[in-house]
Amino acid sequence: MIKAVIFDLDNTLLDFMKMKSSAVNAAVRGMIEAGLEVSTEETISQIFDIYNLRGYEYQEVFDDYLRKEIGYLDYKILASAIVAYRKSKEASLVLYPNVNRTLFTLSKMGLKLGVVSDAPSREAWLRLCYLNLHHIFDAVVTFDVTGKHKPSPIPFLKAAELLEINPENMLMIGDWPARDIIGAKEVGMKTAFAKYGDTFNTQESGADYDLEDIFELVKIVKKENSR
Repeated sequence: MIKAVIFDLDNTLLDFMKMKSSAVNAAVRGMIEAGLEVSTEETISQIFDIYNLRGYEYQEVFDDYLRKEIGYLDYKILASAIVAYRKSKEASLVLYPNVNRTLFTLSKMGLKLGVVSDAPSREAWLRLCYLNLHHIFDAVVTFDVTGKHKPSPIPFLKAAELLEINPENMLMIGDWPARDIIGAKEVGMKTAFAKYGDTFNTQESGADYDLEDIFELVKIVKKENSR
């Protein structure tokens, strides 16, 4: 019986890549308007190269880019990038369709709700607060809570501990099979793949369920609990 549903955050509840792309585009425009003479497309590509190397939560991406591009930190250009990035990030941080409806329905069904994210605590909570979701979840487990990234079983077991529910009575939803699905399955959780947020062109998720729309979770929980 499913007693709790836990969610990955980025590309499962919110469209992280859309937000990141919009924010980086804005930051590059900000740097160019501040006097940096570079190609927009090449600069965007170089910034994403840094993210791919250092991780998408890396906080000094523009510092690294400027040191490599012009050899030093021009703080006028750096500040222009950061301000433009933050403004665009807040404006483009949006939930996927039916997320609020799904969370409300599952909560009304008496299920506990949680988040297991590889994001640092500060960034995860900022996103939850921006989206007015910070009062919804009974437990939020970030990288800073356990010091372990998924698919380590530790973040999943921590969520089970905080929710006081056995892993076999929990359903995990995520967009990254190699982390979300494998890690959750290892501790005995049911799993659902957020196909709508997939950025890897996944052919076989290995999950118990594949979701085209997050609201499908409601039917899945009802099905599991009717057995």
